Amino acid sequence: MKNHKGNEGEQPVGTVRPLETGGEPFRWRSPEEPPFHIAGFAWFAAEGIYRRLPQFPTHSVTEAVESLANHTAGGQIRFQTDSPRLALSVRLKGPASMDHMPATGQCGFDCYLGPLGHQRYLSTTRFDHTRSWYECLMFDLKNSSLRNLTFNFPLYQGVEEVLVGLEPEAKILPPPPYARAGRVIVYGTSITQGGCACRPGMAYTNLLSRRLNVEFINLGFSGSGRGEPEMARNMAEIERPSCFVLDYEANAGAVLLRDTFREFLRILREAHPSVPLLAVSKIRYASELIDAEAVRVRQELKAFQRQVVDNMREQGDGLVFFQDGEALLGEDFEECSVDGAHPTDLGFMRMAEGLAPVLRGILFPGSEG
Repeated sequence: MKNHKGNEGEQPVGTVRPLETGGEPFRWRSPEEPPFHIAGFAWFAAEGIYRRLPQFPTHSVTEAVESLANHTAGGQIRFQTDSPRLALSVRLKGPASMDHMPATGQCGFDCYLGPLGHQRYLSTTRFDHTRSWYECLMFDLKNSSLRNLTFNFPLYQGVEEVLVGLEPEAKILPPPPYARAGRVIVYGTSITQGGCACRPGMAYTNLLSRRLNVEFINLGFSGSGRGEPEMARNMAEIERPSCFVLDYEANAGAVLLRDTFREFLRILREAHPSVPLLAVSKIRYASELIDAEAVRVRQELKAFQRQVVDNMREQGDGLVFFQDGEALLGEDFEECSVDGAHPTDLGFMRMAEGLAPVLRGILFPGSEG
């Protein structure tokens, strides 16, 4: 059983103690142990660490991807409890450091509660951004009703350990099951990873996970989603895939996309003949308002991806799909980013609104909406 190191030294799991700031004591529990459920880390069951790729990938990855795999984007802690109070104690791999993204999104957790498919936001960790360890009271609701909870992991930092603080005698139950058992695996760029959401639950993969009530695996690698065949082979090893989503155009550019896209799809299809594949072209950047060449290149690459998908469908593959990213942000697309490229929460909401019906139709054929 792990010990948790904070400002007060080692804190064994199961310890009853108050927050660093005082108050009534909590019993501190590891979410790695049942009946808690850890979602969003495809290799967690085998390795027991909060990491988005295996410690030793079967197929080599770049140094940048190796480092970014330690960022916990898409990870979730899921459970039910009747504890009227709840706190988190978090040990990060490093402090907040980004100049265009809130520390609450880079290094924080946020909390959702309610029935699956209809969970609502409740709270976010608030902490000293210069520290790599923090504790935070997430709620004090004064009553002991049973609540279904999801906590989203930080998007752009690693988590060494997280403990959940509950009332000493509180019940803990497993979460209700997802609407579908398989995972939606999304490969892409910094935008996929969640740059620059103000808190983790606003990354578009987490938005979609809530709306569709399905587990998502976030394989967005900031600046490093370049479509290497080795990444396709590593993705193909993930158990229980229900859909693969490719959203990496923004990092690949014209040359790499043309060199990698067909092969990436081929590798996934060869490994999983009956799993749907969805390609999503690049969203619009603010620079397109004044840069006609950027518009031309994006339109060409969109047409290229669409043609590859159409060719696969003409050859009999009815489980490959294309989504035009140009339509996702709306006519005022320039208002949807923090820096002209990376979406704000508004941008991510619009991406999720556009992608949700597409994925719902793929995952739940015959469903409405």
